[in-house]
Amino acid sequence: MSAATADPRDIAAAVAALRAGRLVAFPSETVYGLGADASNPDAVRRIFEAKGRPADHPVIVHVASAKQLGDWARDIPPSAFALAEAFWPGPLTLVLRRRPHVSDLVTGGQDTVGIRVPSHPVAQALLQAFGGGIAGPSANRFGRISPTTADHVRDELGDRVDIVLEGGKSDVGIESTIIDLSGPEPALLRPGMLDIARAEALLGVPLRSPGIASPRVSGMLASHYAPRTPTRLVTPDALVAAIRAANARVAVLARRPRPAGLAAVDWIDAPASAAAYAHDLYACLRTLDRAGADLILVESVPASSDWTAIRDRLGRAATRPETP
Repeated sequence: MSAATADPRDIAAAVAALRAGRLVAFPSETVYGLGADASNPDAVRRIFEAKGRPADHPVIVHVASAKQLGDWARDIPPSAFALAEAFWPGPLTLVLRRRPHVSDLVTGGQDTVGIRVPSHPVAQALLQAFGGGIAGPSANRFGRISPTTADHVRDELGDRVDIVLEGGKSDVGIESTIIDLSGPEPALLRPGMLDIARAEALLGVPLRSPGIASPRVSGMLASHYAPRTPTRLVTPDALVAAIRAANARVAVLARRPRPAGLAAVDWIDAPASAAAYAHDLYACLRTLDRAGADLILVESVPASSDWTAIRDRLGRAATRPETP
């Protein structure tokens, strides 16, 4: 199987596994997902068990096309179809009011459901052959770095997943943009690499920020996408001084070559553009997490809007989870 095509025998085996209530990891253009039949609560429960995911954390339903929106959502506003026409298939998740039959396991007990149409050809082949919705959070242990290759999935989940479909490296590299259309005003619940200015032009209004009453969605905990190695963000001006002051083995994700005389355990000079940086981000963090360092230092990225989603992911990766 190549990154662009799927062997029909692999797709048939994956569909059979899904229909039997088993778990299938599949590639998407954002990250790899851990899939189960979204209409089978027992199968969806296995996702939570495999990931160690809290039960109140909703999962996104992946479908083959916008024609299936009505299978999962009700009271769908015209704005949903406008965004779907512009951005689907692609890295956009829409949060809408759910149909009564949608399991509380999928929605985290809420009256809303997240729905997405991925563009990756292997994901599309799987969804079209399956015919229904596939619940698919990222195929990793909860709170850890999302996988962007099939090998990442195997490293993370091992035999917790029944089938891993190959699809090469994820093109986008970070999770989808999530837009909430379930309330009176559209809101941006999770930034991604989507063109927000274009989305707002289609909506005719600015996207508001999440509020107390906003639906819970994936990836919104303060600590998420995190390496096991403690991780800290530092400004470009402070990076070299922070390395020298660390008094520990340090690994570095920077936006420049390693200066002479610095003995970091590992130094990654990340791409200059936001799109290329996002594509490589999780693979870079995984490499640094395996470097045997005591600390990962990440040089902060630009404050411009095209880096918003990357700043979000780095901020959560550098926040340590609260301990009881």
